[in-house]
Amino acid sequence: MGFIGSHIAERLCQDNKVVIVDDLSSGFKKNIEAFKDKVTFVEADIYDKDLLNVLMGKYQFDYVFHLAAHVGNVVSLENPILDMNVNVGGTIALLEACRKHRIQKFVYSSSSAVYGDARTLPIKEDAPKLPESPYACSKYAAEQYALAYGRIYNVPVIALRYFNVYGTRQGSSEYANAIPVFFRNMKEGKVTIFGDGEQTRDFVNVREVVEANILAAESDLKTGVFNIASGSSISVNELVKIIEVITKANPEIVYTDRRKGEVLHSLADISLAKRWLGYEPKVKIGLGLGEYYGVVQNDA
Repeated sequence: MGFIGSHIAERLCQDNKVVIVDDLSSGFKKNIEAFKDKVTFVEADIYDKDLLNVLMGKYQFDYVFHLAAHVGNVVSLENPILDMNVNVGGTIALLEACRKHRIQKFVYSSSSAVYGDARTLPIKEDAPKLPESPYACSKYAAEQYALAYGRIYNVPVIALRYFNVYGTRQGSSEYANAIPVFFRNMKEGKVTIFGDGEQTRDFVNVREVVEANILAAESDLKTGVFNIASGSSISVNELVKIIEVITKANPEIVYTDRRKGEVLHSLADISLAKRWLGYEPKVKIGLGLGEYYGVVQNDA
């Protein structure tokens, strides 16, 4: 079970029947250990069309939160065909099942990667789409398929374009997002920064993303695309300094070449999400990083 999906499931299972479908190719069962008795877990491939139809018929879902994906810009450069098959083909398979079984809302987890290196900041939803990696291309294609199913087959679809999500249960492998990697690096005594560190990111806490998904599902909207972010940005160098203070570390800082497929600057305009979903991010980056470190320390 993945990082964001496990948080959504944990929130939903308090008052709803929740079924999780995951092939565990990148997720972990430990992410749902604390609430496993409150959910139904099915280990399966999203591309298994027959099983998806069986599950749809058996459970009669009202809402589908689609987070299954082959994740990451860097990883997608190594295997773009797998990326396309999972992210686009898997999405279409799930949309077909939803079309046949008539759900109330399909909430698709998209990505700010679809914008690429935006020409204007903050980035609005109608900004040019300039994806710079196979991952970004596949997420945009899948998003557009989902919205097309809304127009053609009347499947209610909301697409949420996440910016840089962080929080507990996030992996810290070499391909992971910056925050968990930097915390791990602090412990190891050496932090590697790709590029000059002046690239900026709009980091959003996973709790805000969970809230956005629920707001999207419960809204009266039949379609829509929304940026989900904090609405503020920070440079990688600034981020590292904050983490140094939190961890009380004094690591060696090493700068290396910028990674292919990564954008320089990212900052979201979240006014549409505020207006139409009632989305209001509250977790400041310093607080969120402190909470993350506290949980990581307790789990160590």
